[in-house]
Amino acid sequence: MRLVPERTLHAYRRRGLAAAALALVTLAAGPAYAQREDQGLQLGCANDYFRLCAGVDPNSQDADKCMMRNRKRLSPECRSAIGDYDKRTGSKSLSDD
Repeated sequence: MRLVPERTLHAYRRRGLAAAALALVTLAAGPAYAQREDQGLQLGCANDYFRLCAGVDPNSQDADKCMMRNRKRLSPECRSAIGDYDKRTGSKSLSDD
């Protein structure tokens, strides 16, 4: 039976730990990035939401529907925030379709 040198075992262990650390950083960064994208929408559209959709739960699909129903009344800041979000995500939130 051939034994693996201790130096080789340490190298494998370091690589495994490095891979695990990279995976954790990647998983943790995903939600943070998504939150930053949403933050632009929240900052750009908060006034419009309170002006146009105040009685609607902001975390519901009804809030999205309300904003879309009122899309022609949205402020330039909100339209810009939505446009930036759409460019990053490839969606078309303000289309009339």
